[in-house]
Amino acid sequence: MATGIGFGKMILFGEHFVVYGYPSIASGITEHTIATIEASNEPGFTVVDNRNASKEYKDKYRKKQRDSIQMMNKAIWGLDFEKTPIKCTLTGNLLCASGVGASAASCVSMARAVSEHFSLGYDDEIINKCGLEGDKAYAGNPSGIDNTCSTYGGFMDYKKNLGTGPHHIQPITTKKKLHMVMIASKKMTPTTVVIEGVREWGLANPERFASIMAESIAIHGMGMIALKSGDLDTIGKLMNRNHELLQTVTASRKELDDLVLLCRENGALGAKMTGGGRGGYMIALAPDESVQTRIADAARARGFELMTPIIGNDENNGE
Repeated sequence: MATGIGFGKMILFGEHFVVYGYPSIASGITEHTIATIEASNEPGFTVVDNRNASKEYKDKYRKKQRDSIQMMNKAIWGLDFEKTPIKCTLTGNLLCASGVGASAASCVSMARAVSEHFSLGYDDEIINKCGLEGDKAYAGNPSGIDNTCSTYGGFMDYKKNLGTGPHHIQPITTKKKLHMVMIASKKMTPTTVVIEGVREWGLANPERFASIMAESIAIHGMGMIALKSGDLDTIGKLMNRNHELLQTVTASRKELDDLVLLCRENGALGAKMTGGGRGGYMIALAPDESVQTRIADAARARGFELMTPIIGNDENNGE
């Protein structure tokens, strides 16, 4: 029996704009998906999906999951599952919904388990490539940020190379830990649909789109400084402005906007949608653990599922 792990993720700044080669800041989270693989008597690659997921998530992505496995096998593994059939069971504590890198986490965890089961010896670089190939089934032409966070974890500065070279990936050491709340909005729109919608908006509003992209770069730069200096107030303000930009380019929706306001009313320094948008997750930054709990309680009282990751490194304790 072989196992593999893939971390969830959150994007603090730059989602959607990262698709066009603009910089972003993201972090892996401790919540994760685990793939367990064992030999099977049934031919093929059988998946038993026992992950906790938002309503309709698994049903909507079932075919994409099968396509994802085929794409990873064709691009990287090259295995004959009719001759060597396996059963893959997915578990873990990552609440699966759009915006948290759930699809990439499943791909990365499967790739690690496949490598162990068949003694392929894949290092993280190849695992990351597997994750990218598999995530194409879900996102079309993904930026690569989800699979990278899922593979390596931690805070990172990420920029997609639109050519043939490697993407820019730089780990970030933050001055303080960030107490976050990630709330699943109960709504879901495929990432490919949102990306196309943003692209169409940009084509219809080229000057405004260029201005928004420029502001996204500025937010990224100020965000890097704030993270490294531990300026939580500035991080929160930048998150709020980033959400406004995403609203403008049609990546948000009322349900996400309402949750953003709920979090701010309960003490969040900043709140925004994260990931693909038009549903899925939003995130909120709390100044401390007590406010993090207050925000989480307010969301739970309204029937929302959520996670409360603490991300970043505290230089004072060496973590």
